[in-house]
Amino acid sequence: MNITKDIKSVTYLKSKAADILKQINETHRPIIITQNGEPKAVLQDPQSYENMRNAIGILKLISQGEEDIKEGKVKSQDKVFEKIEKMLLAK
Repeated sequence: MNITKDIKSVTYLKSKAADILKQINETHRPIIITQNGEPKAVLQDPQSYENMRNAIGILKLISQGEEDIKEGKVKSQDKVFEKIEKMLLAK
């Protein structure tokens, strides 16, 4: 991946918005938008954005699980299934 192809100025964005949208939806690579030579925004297609958010969510859950393990906040699988069975039978 050559990221230099995915850096565009805000002026380019203004004049070629449709082309940029076509590119990000075809390649699924984000485009970095610059203003006065500084990166100011990132544009990406909706599916890639959703995938990224899902991945971040999973990483957060893993991190929370690791913290729970460190703090001893765990239950055995057998106890969890016992509790579920009791809840189901109570209904």
